[in-house]
Amino acid sequence: MQKLTIIKIGGNVIDNSENLHHFLEDFTALDGPKILIHGGGKIATETSASLGIEAKMVDGRRITDIETLRVVTMVYAGLINKNIVAQLQAKGVNAIGLTGADGNIIKAKKRPVKEIDYGFVGDLDENSVSVTSLGSLLQAGFVPVLCAITHDGETQLLNTNADTIASAVAVAMSAQYETHLVYCFEKKGVLKDVNDDATVVREIRSADFEPLKADGTVAGGMIPKLHNAFEAINKGVTSVYIGKADELAEIATGTFGTKLLK
Repeated sequence: MQKLTIIKIGGNVIDNSENLHHFLEDFTALDGPKILIHGGGKIATETSASLGIEAKMVDGRRITDIETLRVVTMVYAGLINKNIVAQLQAKGVNAIGLTGADGNIIKAKKRPVKEIDYGFVGDLDENSVSVTSLGSLLQAGFVPVLCAITHDGETQLLNTNADTIASAVAVAMSAQYETHLVYCFEKKGVLKDVNDDATVVREIRSADFEPLKADGTVAGGMIPKLHNAFEAINKGVTSVYIGKADELAEIATGTFGTKLLK
């Protein structure tokens, strides 16, 4: 199977033009087929404020009412996505910027209302990602750049968590490729001491996950990240990396962040 690298970047990269430029240089240097996935929450919040629209959050999750949906669509699918695509084109990467609606690549279902109404937020399942559409783009030599906007197949756009999209795309594409999923964020990886970058845990296997939770090495927001990562591995993804965006070049030497394996 051919290797496919799927990388998700967060606000720490997108919000800083210097960080983004450096990351895209390293992304450009990666060999083989690749897909880039991004959100852009901070810029969406700033744009909402400039338009007099208050950002509503519950436990760190954005409530997407109709006005907010308009803003995140403009920001994610427009401003951020096209800026990334233009920079990649300047570096010789034939990138194509997409939402989930383009080519019917990602079809989501509106999250049902329970204790909280999250509004126009999309959830994914095992049938959400079109392997045919993404595979065709990769085979044609394009580098897809996916934003966090999906659709329900019935005209409605939806805001979907970019981490979730990255995992779903990696799992779906593992039927045709040896998929490697990379989450780039502000830390060097999973740290034994969250305040000491020198304490990176270089490799974690699924059997190590529960003991690391029990001794406190994996705690807080890292628990759901690793839970989702091992779920992806159990569904066919070859490996998942978690590390610092400005060190992506080190993935070629095997010294990038934390590598998660079955």
